[in-house]
Amino acid sequence: MLADQTQTELISLTPSAVQAINVLLEKRDLEGYALRIFVSGGGCSGLQYGMALDNNMRTGDVTAEFDGVKVVIDDVSINYMRGSTVDYVDDLIASGFKIDNPNATASCGCGTSFNTGSEGNTQDGSSGCSSCY
Repeated sequence: MLADQTQTELISLTPSAVQAINVLLEKRDLEGYALRIFVSGGGCSGLQYGMALDNNMRTGDVTAEFDGVKVVIDDVSINYMRGSTVDYVDDLIASGFKIDNPNATASCGCGTSFNTGSEGNTQDGSSGCSSCY
């Protein structure tokens, strides 16, 4: 577990993720918006993460708040995301959000696609993503 992160029983955000979300919301003047995290089919490992700034809450959404940042996950995606940590990394190669998901049994080398083993995908855990570097 990363030091100084805010955690709920469902998902965690690191302080750098909270700060990055706040900067995005402020730059775009999106008061009252939340970070929506979702899982959809696709990617080289079977499932992929998605994120959007959203102010349209839906029935069944799971919400959490981290130092004033609201996070929303739909009721299907939370089953794949439970226990995950969302971080924001900024280094020489790339910057962006990174998800550490304890439910993933295989993932793409770039970290945007994953498999939990329950999708019927028999991938061996190796990265088959042609966009990874």
